[in-house]
Amino acid sequence: MDLQYALRTNGTVRSFKDEPVGLDTVAAILDDARFAPSGGNGQPWRVAVVEDRPLRRSLADLMQPVWDEYLEIRMAGGQPYTVVGYDTPDKITPGKPNELLDNIDSVPVVLAIAADLGKIAMMDADLERPPITGGGSIYPFCWSLMLSARHHGLGGVMTTFLSRREPEAAGLLGLPKDHALVATIFLGRPVKQPTRLNREPVASFATIDGFDGAPLQSHSN
Repeated sequence: MDLQYALRTNGTVRSFKDEPVGLDTVAAILDDARFAPSGGNGQPWRVAVVEDRPLRRSLADLMQPVWDEYLEIRMAGGQPYTVVGYDTPDKITPGKPNELLDNIDSVPVVLAIAADLGKIAMMDADLERPPITGGGSIYPFCWSLMLSARHHGLGGVMTTFLSRREPEAAGLLGLPKDHALVATIFLGRPVKQPTRLNREPVASFATIDGFDGAPLQSHSN
């Protein structure tokens, strides 16, 4: 698949065909993703391929309240879980529909992604805000995984809801000490692969010589 086409058309997929995806395909995808860059070539990624259905259901049960709160805040016009603060509604209605969580038993591939914190240089750890730079050593791996999945005819979505329940999920997944749960990725053969994506133009986020500079103009579509 043409790289530019893949980058511009790899939309989120949450509905999958009732077709199994073999572990050999999963292994091939991970074999591609392992070439992702990481700080100091630390390669801090660990992947749990979650096949067990009761375990999947337990993970979905952990994520459901997070989804309920997330959606309630969005419905109230807020942006949930930001480090600059957000308002939580007084009442959160439980059990909001979520196609992935409701059907987690039948999702062809469920991957839990962890990062070995002992292999990541957290350059902003001492700043007076939550650190974020460590993500540069693990999320390129996740995105490489998503692109490789597209090459293999799959689609999917990367979520971080389970990370909010990491203490409870750690025991279920056997998360090693000093590791962080960074993502849960769902994959399968898409019912429909979105290819027309809505993204802001370059000039809306890129400026010359500083973040207060003149917008960088792009003539591409």
